[in-house]
Amino acid sequence: MNRTPGDRTDDRRSDAGRDDLGEDRRDDRRDGPRSPDARPSSTGVDHDRRRDRDAAGRARSARPRDGLGRPLPYGTEGVPRQPEGVVRAPSETLREAQRLLDAGMPFHAHEVFEDAWKSGPEDERDLWQGLAQLAVGLTHAARGNTAGGARLLRRGAARLADATPRAGAYGFDADGLAAWARELAARMTTGPREKGRSSDGDPVAGDPADQVDPVVEAPRLRRNTV
Repeated sequence: MNRTPGDRTDDRRSDAGRDDLGEDRRDDRRDGPRSPDARPSSTGVDHDRRRDRDAAGRARSARPRDGLGRPLPYGTEGVPRQPEGVVRAPSETLREAQRLLDAGMPFHAHEVFEDAWKSGPEDERDLWQGLAQLAVGLTHAARGNTAGGARLLRRGAARLADATPRAGAYGFDADGLAAWARELAARMTTGPREKGRSSDGDPVAGDPADQVDPVVEAPRLRRNTV
């Protein structure tokens, strides 16, 4: 996932990436580390505004993150991010994404799907974006934002509806994944998990007890996969 899937460099990602985990990209821009000497001067202007960059020179926050992609304090040992710009065969994309989903890391699976839609042909865009949105929806749900998670699960399911022929060629059932997404979204929004939004319109995260277990709920991407 050489999007978000194509916007891992902030605003260059596709619409799905901005909609899905836009708050993470904003965290990168707002909370990007500065040097220990970067303190406001008496005039209120920082003397050092340098930003982290990856090996290719692209702006990318080095702030550690947990298994669900949430930023951690600097100096904390986090979970390594997926390398950006990896070109994989479709079967390899599905295999790596399934490994991450099974490990309870849907945020990282979404990055694998991002690379697939970023490097793949235009006629596969709905396929990989739909899968990425399912992974992001599960990420939000596992973080406790079940309202936002349900919305993205439904959005991903709708996008997959346009990708069924290509999905069949790669050995997985787009209709089955869409059904999984809609069923999970329904469970999250018809019971006590639904938390709605604050008066400011921001999603209200659920209590820890309301969060979805990403390992238990991980979908199977390919047919007849045990």
